[in-house]
Amino acid sequence: MRRVIAIEFISLDGVIQGPGGPDEDTSGGFAHGGWIWPYSDPVLRAIVEKHMNLPFDLLLGRTTFEIWAAHWPHHGDAWPSVNTATKYVASNTMTTHAWQPSVFMGGDVAAPVAALKRRPGPDLHVYGSANLLQTLMEHDLVDAFWLKIHPITLGVGKRLFAGGSIPAAFRVTASAVTSTGVVVVDYERAGAIPTDR
Repeated sequence: MRRVIAIEFISLDGVIQGPGGPDEDTSGGFAHGGWIWPYSDPVLRAIVEKHMNLPFDLLLGRTTFEIWAAHWPHHGDAWPSVNTATKYVASNTMTTHAWQPSVFMGGDVAAPVAALKRRPGPDLHVYGSANLLQTLMEHDLVDAFWLKIHPITLGVGKRLFAGGSIPAAFRVTASAVTSTGVVVVDYERAGAIPTDR
């Protein structure tokens, strides 16, 4: 069974919006884009590259897809597999795009994503895609959170758990602290919340 893995750069106060650049996602007047770059170091770069080099397909919201579609086809030398991976896109307005292979899912995406998870294939990696993640979490479709927690609070912006979460337990499968204070933690589902002491 395929897993859905949320791979996120996140601030201490839970913001995942616009980590990569000032113009990446300015929706809602967000003016702090590019907040991850002062915290880059060799440890963080190695972890990011490890995640990028795993077998994967992508599960993206429309906004993230459009941002990536404008960038990655022209920079495939830095991440060749992003262009060859199948991109499953949640969108009610987009049905086709030149960046292929891409599959567009309109309406309620919970059922199609659940079906994707049952099919053979690589894990489904979700980057950014804050709105899509709320839907996936509401329907208990996220199997892992691979977080890069940055030592910064942003005060405003799209948050990872904006819509809440379902009760679940997780276990840490990998962790590191970078020289710049980024805490990198991979959390995998570990069943229901334990209630015994």
